[in-house]
Amino acid sequence: MSNEKIKGRCFCGSIELVVTGEPSAMGYCHCKDCAAWSATPINSYSFWGFDQLEITKGLENIQTFSKTDHSKRKFCKKCGGHIMTEHPSSNLVDIFAVILEGFSFKPSIHVNYESKTVSVKDGLPKFKDLPEEFNGSGKILPE
Repeated sequence: MSNEKIKGRCFCGSIELVVTGEPSAMGYCHCKDCAAWSATPINSYSFWGFDQLEITKGLENIQTFSKTDHSKRKFCKKCGGHIMTEHPSSNLVDIFAVILEGFSFKPSIHVNYESKTVSVKDGLPKFKDLPEEFNGSGKILPE
């Protein structure tokens, strides 16, 4: 794993963060919760370990919304910009790829494709829900 540091920030710059190394996974989520939260039909996710993340500015500006016990969605209380979603049960944090400066987003899968709003033809596997290692069915749907 590299020790590269990548900076990120909310829309207004009140919150700044740094992630170190490489994400454990990158892909697209099509679930209704992610779509509603991100106000887009597809959410680009990058999963990082909690130990890879450092909030360098504006910790006091982070607000949390939890619809379920499975995720803690974090956003800036000044601009409303979405920053990340913590997934405590997996010890991972999903940082919105678009807030990371110069980050090379390389998705490998689509998850929750059964809930898709738009079809995507990109050659990546389209999981009905989640891969088996994340307690999903592991079923792959056609493009």
